[in-house]
Amino acid sequence: MDHTKFTLDENEMPKKWYNILADMGPMDPPLNPATNEPIKPEELEPLFAKELIKQEMSTKRYLDIPEEVLDIYKLWRPSPLYRAHRLEKVLDTPAKIYYKHEGVSPAGSHKPNTSIAQTYYNMKEGTERITTETGAGQWGSALSLACNYFDIECKVYMVRSSFEQKPYRKSLINLWGASVIPSPSQDTQFGRKILEDFPDTSGSLGIAISEAVEDAALHDNTKYALGSVLNHVMLHQTVIGLEAQKQFEMAEDYPDVVIGCCGGGSNLAGVSFPFIKDKIDGKHDPKIIAVEPSACPTLNSGEFKYDYGDMAKMTPLLKMYTLGYDFIPPAIHAGGLRYHGCSPLVSKLVADGMMDATTYHQVEVFEAGVTFARSEGIAAAPESNHAIKCAIDEALKCKESGEEKTILFNLSGHGHFDMFSYDKYFKGELSNE
Repeated sequence: MDHTKFTLDENEMPKKWYNILADMGPMDPPLNPATNEPIKPEELEPLFAKELIKQEMSTKRYLDIPEEVLDIYKLWRPSPLYRAHRLEKVLDTPAKIYYKHEGVSPAGSHKPNTSIAQTYYNMKEGTERITTETGAGQWGSALSLACNYFDIECKVYMVRSSFEQKPYRKSLINLWGASVIPSPSQDTQFGRKILEDFPDTSGSLGIAISEAVEDAALHDNTKYALGSVLNHVMLHQTVIGLEAQKQFEMAEDYPDVVIGCCGGGSNLAGVSFPFIKDKIDGKHDPKIIAVEPSACPTLNSGEFKYDYGDMAKMTPLLKMYTLGYDFIPPAIHAGGLRYHGCSPLVSKLVADGMMDATTYHQVEVFEAGVTFARSEGIAAAPESNHAIKCAIDEALKCKESGEEKTILFNLSGHGHFDMFSYDKYFKGELSNE
C-alpha cells in the first residue's frame, strides 16, 4: 500500500495567504445599501477592523500571515492530507482519493483559519467585543476560541434550528467563554420583529447576520466578524490549498478534481483557490466542484446579481449568486450550508466557467458519510458529507470509464457534535428537504 498520510513540518506551513483577487481581474464592487454607490473603506469601519477592510479590497497577490497568528495556527497546522485507500477499495475504483482533514483544529473545522486572524486584527485595534452569527455552530465555536485567546468578549447568534439540533456546539461556545443565543432572538429589534411575524421560524443565516450586525452597530466597543462570504475570509482559508499543494508534491501526484462543500464558500475557496491559480497560470487544469444541498442550491438555482447579505438589508450589497435575501431554507442538518448567497469570488468563478457546481439531497449525503466512516474511520460533519458524496460519485465515474483520476476533497470538519443528525438518519427520520 502506498503512503496514507502526508504531513508537513510546522516550519513548512505557508507564511503568506494567497489573494486570488490579484489574478481574477476587476470585480463588481460592494455597494452601500443606503446609496447604492460603491462602498468606501471608511464606511465599513463601524463593523470591521481597518486591516481586514484593507485585505477585503487588496489586489496584492500574497499577504503576510502575522507571527502571532502563525503561532496559534501551529496548534493544529499544517493539517494532514490523507489518501483514502480503504474507501477506494470499498468503491472498487481506479481513482485515487485524497482528503485534506481540517477537522483536526481545536474547534473541529476549518473555521479557526480565519477566526484567529480576524480576532487578532481586532485585538490590535482595541476592539473589546465581537458579535457574529453561526449556522451549524462551527463558526461560532471557532470565533469563541479565538476571542478566548485574545481576551475579547464574544456574542454568538446561532440559527434556531441548529441551536436545537446541536446542543454540544452551544456547550463548546460557552466552554471558551462566549455567550450564545438562538436566532431570531429578543435581544435585537430585528429579532423581535421576526419572532412577531414568524413565531415558529427555524431561523436562517440571513436573520442571524442581521441580529449580529445590529448589535455591533449599536455598540462603540464592538465589531462584527463573518465566517464566510467576504474576500478576506476566503483569503485566510487559502492556507488549506497552499499546504495541499506541497503535500501533493510529497505524494508525487496532482488532483484532476478538487471538491468542497459550499454554503458561503470559505472551505471550498480555501482548498481550491491555489489550484485555480494553477489553472489561470496554465500549469494544470483541475476540475473544481462546489457541492451544495438541494434544499439551498444558491450556485445552481440562484441569480447572479447584487443582493443583501442579510435579511434586514443592513449589509453592503454584493454581486453574487443568491436565492434572495429573504429566503429561509428548510431546517436541514447541514446548518453551515443554509445560506441564501455565496462568496462574490466563488460566484464569479462559477459564472466565468472556472468552477462547476452540483447539488445533493440530505439523505444521500448522510449515506455517503456512513460509507466514509465505515471505511476511513472518521465521522464527518453533515456539511463535509456533501463533498464526500461528490468524491464518491467522481470515483464511481472512474470505475465505469476505467480512468485513473486523482480526486481531492476538503474534509471541512468532524461530526462529533452531529450525532443527533446521524441518529435521525439511522432511524429513517431524515427528509430530503
